[in-house]
Amino acid sequence: MQTSNNEGKKVLLRVSNLKQYFPLKKKGLYVKANDGITLDIYEGETFGLVGESGCGKSTLGRTILRLHEPTEGQVVYRGKNLAEYGREEMRQMRRELQIIFQDPYSSLNPRMTGRELICAPLDVFAMGSKEEKEARVIEIMDKVVL
Repeated sequence: MQTSNNEGKKVLLRVSNLKQYFPLKKKGLYVKANDGITLDIYEGETFGLVGESGCGKSTLGRTILRLHEPTEGQVVYRGKNLAEYGREEMRQMRRELQIIFQDPYSSLNPRMTGRELICAPLDVFAMGSKEEKEARVIEIMDKVVL
C-alpha cells in the first residue's frame, strides 16, 4: 500500500487521470463524462463527491468500480490496479468498493426495514451465517447510532 504526505496516512484508493468518454453516433465525436480525474482517498477518511446534476459524479463511481470500462487512466485500490482484475475478481472486489447514490428514493426500498437494508449486501455476497450477519448488522447499527 502506498503512503502519502497526508500525515503519514496510507492511500486507500488512488485515481489517476481517469477519463470516461462515450461515443456519439457521429463518427469521432464523444461525450466527455469524466476528463482527467485524479484523486486520493486515505484510510480512515470520509470522502464525499459533490457537483451539479449531470457533471459526471455517478459515472466516476461506476468507472472506478469498472461498471464502465475507463477510456483512459488508472484506479488503484490498496496498491492493486483494478484494471488487472478479471470479471469474477472484480465482482468479489465490489464487496469492498460500493457507491452510495445521492437519491434515497431510488436507493432505499421503503418496504424494507433498516435492518433488512443493511443486511441486503451481506445476503447478495453470501457473507456469513445467519448469526454472523445479524451480529454484523448490529455492529453497523451501533457504529452509526441507529
